[in-house]
Amino acid sequence: MASELKHSQVMALPNHPSLHAHDYRQVVIGLQGQTEFELSGRGSLVGPGQGCLVSESELHSFSGVGQNEILVINLPSPVLVGELGMKDRMDRLFDRDAYFQLDSQAQTLVKALTTEMIANPHDEMLGRACADTLLCVMERHFRDQIAPRRHGHRLNMDIIDLYIRKHISRKISVAQLAGSVFLAESQFHQLFKTQTGVTPHQYVLKRRFEMAQELLCNSQLNLAQISDSCGFASQSGFTSAFTRYFGISPSRFRQQH
Repeated sequence: MASELKHSQVMALPNHPSLHAHDYRQVVIGLQGQTEFELSGRGSLVGPGQGCLVSESELHSFSGVGQNEILVINLPSPVLVGELGMKDRMDRLFDRDAYFQLDSQAQTLVKALTTEMIANPHDEMLGRACADTLLCVMERHFRDQIAPRRHGHRLNMDIIDLYIRKHISRKISVAQLAGSVFLAESQFHQLFKTQTGVTPHQYVLKRRFEMAQELLCNSQLNLAQISDSCGFASQSGFTSAFTRYFGISPSRFRQQH
């Protein structure tokens, strides 16, 4: 029940999928490891400094990926009633893309506040103060993201390439790539296609194939290990995709190089 909810709490998600909905809003921020969420049919991995906004009554699934830790801020509607301007501010906060990436300054604050919360898990006043502070920071963070876009925006491909390299062994969503450069998914997709001439999905796939080629030429890993390292779902899927892309199987490519 909403009255039993903590305003904010640090927790780990089990590695098996769960599915539910609740009659209050929720902000989730990744602290350690990775978790996987699916909101309104859109799935994404959430890592440190990333997060998602869960609307009231929204059916969503979630699970942990290995060891993980997240910060959850619960916003039951009774908390908003009677607080002048708070409901409008929350409406604006949730009227955006569900997945987000916090900047380094916001992440530093999140770490400091969660350290206090973990040290004092039963201090309700502290939990409420931490939740309010983080919501204000997020509101500022999202507002500040808007300003640079008014005068045009060019994507920093070095940042995007670094994100892909760090996460290439896992599923990488457009929302995560957009979050790495602090843009909404729809705007990112349009800018990315205009700037690179390919979709984000095509670009990530190309990077996976490039890494696969490097491993085939310069490592002793077998095909299953290469498939896993490059983020393909299975060895057979990797072999099929590689052959379609290059016109030669991975095994034959390795023999020729």
